[in-house]
Amino acid sequence: MSMNVVTLLYLIASVCFIQSLKGLSHPTTSIRGNLFGMVGMAIAAFTTAALIVKLAGDSAVGLGWVLLGLVVGGGFGAWKAKTVEMTKMPELVAFFHSMIGLAAVAIAAAAAYEPWAFQITAKGGQIPGGNRIELALGAFIGAVTFTGSVIAWGKLSGGSKFRLFQGAPVVFRGQHALNAVLGLAAAFFVFGFWHSQSQMDFWIVVALGFVLGVTLIIPIGGADMPVVVSMLNSYSGWAAAGIGFSLNNSMLIIAGSLVGSSGAILSYIMCKAMNRSFFSVILGGFGGDATAATGGAAQQRNVKSGSADDAAFVMGNAESVIIVPGYGLAVARAQHAVKELAHKLHEKGVTVKYAIHPVAGRMPGHMNVLLAEAEVPYDQVFEMEDINAEFGQADVAIILGANDVVNPAAHVKGSPIYGMPILEAYKAKTIIVNKRSMAAGYAGLDNELFYMDKTMMVFGDAKKVVEDMLKAVE
Repeated sequence: MSMNVVTLLYLIASVCFIQSLKGLSHPTTSIRGNLFGMVGMAIAAFTTAALIVKLAGDSAVGLGWVLLGLVVGGGFGAWKAKTVEMTKMPELVAFFHSMIGLAAVAIAAAAAYEPWAFQITAKGGQIPGGNRIELALGAFIGAVTFTGSVIAWGKLSGGSKFRLFQGAPVVFRGQHALNAVLGLAAAFFVFGFWHSQSQMDFWIVVALGFVLGVTLIIPIGGADMPVVVSMLNSYSGWAAAGIGFSLNNSMLIIAGSLVGSSGAILSYIMCKAMNRSFFSVILGGFGGDATAATGGAAQQRNVKSGSADDAAFVMGNAESVIIVPGYGLAVARAQHAVKELAHKLHEKGVTVKYAIHPVAGRMPGHMNVLLAEAEVPYDQVFEMEDINAEFGQADVAIILGANDVVNPAAHVKGSPIYGMPILEAYKAKTIIVNKRSMAAGYAGLDNELFYMDKTMMVFGDAKKVVEDMLKAVE
């Protein structure tokens, strides 16, 4: 395969990736976007495989290793994507990010040890200075992405006795100063690798990246995980782009830049949705304040509780109902039951809409994915900025497993979440809240919404409660 053909195929794959991002920007075009992404990745992967074989001298052994890698990696990825539970999707995304980071480190190390195999230089020659910086930076960002994603995976999985994998932030005195020292030390050894091409300097840069990935993520609590996931997504893209410059691989440069920039934009959107500073996110300087400030415990106060039958009666006699899904809905796997309930209410003449907060769940778009899996019509699903104005006219707002994203404390000065945009469900005429208990959300804050006179608490597993509502409506 000639280099002209390789360049042409990479260009086609790049166009597919751009179309994929465009398609994924809206639920109605997401299937087409995914299709473009799969086609682009298939073209890029097989073109790269053919290029590697060509560089290896058309060796049958080299082709065998490439095909083995494609079969094993592709097969494992397909199996994980097919079998993963919807509640485990955030962990899967974090795992994939970690693999991208580790791959960047491995490629950078291979290029640093045998640059002639990648046609960076002649055998026995020195790596050009610019390539050394690119390799060191790519390896460093990849190392940060790997260990940071591993910590995020542990925090998202939950239930681990290992302290660093627990959802609560891990903070200590001098934490930010330590991060700054690690960053400056990494810059020093990147300069050392550029100056002398010392393999020791290279591996010190990688080691510092591994450590910094841990120290950046451990102070971040469970409430901030959606931002972490999008941030690590951005890091993985920049790591790939850095390696692409070193290898003069246009596909890695374009794909990495697309992932890095789109991840950064998504991180910015998530930060606005959580009232966080974008730069503090990048530097790992956020998370945990809310929990520390409140002690993580809800006050013991009286609430008005009801049954699923009571809630069904209220919704069945309403003209408009807005459903607010949260992580509790995902844990209970209640999305299909919710869709059936909405369908039954619609048959009774009730207008039903879904309100989605950008950071509801454990990763960006978590609730959108759940509702899409249940085949909820796209025209019933609305983002926060499009639905908030309608809560004041809604007869019923039913909150299923959500907490912090509907907490009116965000409007109270002095509150740890003050300024965070929320779904204004408290404005509805009647509010129905389904939770397992009165436990606080990830931010550790009590929710005044639960104690309002117009709020009815329905306790229990979301799936069972919704199924009971469905029976009562019928």
